Amino acid sequence: MNTRKQPTPTRVLARSRHILPLAAAALWLAPVAGNADEAPTLEPIEPRQVWSGIELNVPVQITVPPDGSDRLFLVQQRGQILILPSDRESTDTKTFLDISDRDLEENKFEEGLLNLSFHPQFSDNRRVFTFHTEQKPKRIIVTEWLVDEGDPNRIDPDSERVLLEVQQPFWNHNSGNMLFGPDDLLYVAIGDGGRRDDPLNLSQNTFSLMGKILRIDVDSTYGALPYGIPDDNPFYGKDGHRGEIYALGLRNPWGIHFDEDGDFWVADVGQDLWEEINLVEAGGNYGWNFREGAREFPQRPSDPPADLELIDPIHEYSHADGISITGGLVYPGGRRDDLAGWYVYGDWGTGRMWALNYDKQAGEVVSNQLILETIIDGQGRGQIQPTAYCFDEHGEILILCWKGAIYELH
Repeated sequence: MNTRKQPTPTRVLARSRHILPLAAAALWLAPVAGNADEAPTLEPIEPRQVWSGIELNVPVQITVPPDGSDRLFLVQQRGQILILPSDRESTDTKTFLDISDRDLEENKFEEGLLNLSFHPQFSDNRRVFTFHTEQKPKRIIVTEWLVDEGDPNRIDPDSERVLLEVQQPFWNHNSGNMLFGPDDLLYVAIGDGGRRDDPLNLSQNTFSLMGKILRIDVDSTYGALPYGIPDDNPFYGKDGHRGEIYALGLRNPWGIHFDEDGDFWVADVGQDLWEEINLVEAGGNYGWNFREGAREFPQRPSDPPADLELIDPIHEYSHADGISITGGLVYPGGRRDDLAGWYVYGDWGTGRMWALNYDKQAGEVVSNQLILETIIDGQGRGQIQPTAYCFDEHGEILILCWKGAIYELH
């Protein structure tokens, strides 16, 4: 197998567009972690709703293909992928893919069509990959497609090729985040299979793909598998382990991102008390279900072996501040240069958003500032419920909302 550039790991060892009216969103800022003397206080953000004339059905991802076209592809959880118009006041969308007629969901909450990833050489090979769920049997499916040779704005439906199927015991905790890393390998996040407490103890089981980040090579094969397994994966060639596993001990990773340095950010949704952000490395074990965040999980099946090395999150917040983390992006700068280098993320339940400043050399959070506090609606949810933070064609942040809206970050 070809030698590939590796993401630079950062290790933290265990032992821790419409402007919203102010009546709808009260903005305030406060450093809530780290040393405030080492980081400036950030200016308020103004979410402005865009594409407001388009009826959206649970948007979960926007991505830009690596072909110079600057097109924005919007993934909707109920089974459609749209190409958004460049004019953000327009309603002229194109349908890239529609699998909404399939039996995608038992429960219209976490299952469905969840991701679109373009091959790094997409402009030459027309290959794209999707992540979705199907029923009977309940399973996760990663599929390869080809874009129609005569129409770059639609997938050729006859090109479908299933790359990976994983049986799913329950309807939730599928995860569904997926991307190509700086090494041109495909990273796939899969949750622990569902229900409370990881009842089947899959996240720590290295013969299961549940509760893991997988790393596979879509440009080769391995035995009878339609994809390759990189020989530098931590469990490659080891009996009793799945070689696809890159990292483990995750509950339901939601928001994965490689920053400009190649560091791998993974937000993991908690259960009872703690939401967490991890910097993930090859072979890292992030604790679930021995731990929730950096703390012992009371319902753990047993104590971890004494020699088991668990890696703490770089940051966590309690359920006093939110109930379900939506992982974000390290913003490179542009419209908001004061946010350059900060990791922007939020909470799906409360709608709160934060920016985190992390000193990689020191291995510590310098500052974590609340940049949007939303008024809670009658159902106890935020005005904006972020399902994803995505870059647009200019590298600016778009916030996708569960309620069917897209916002620019200003």
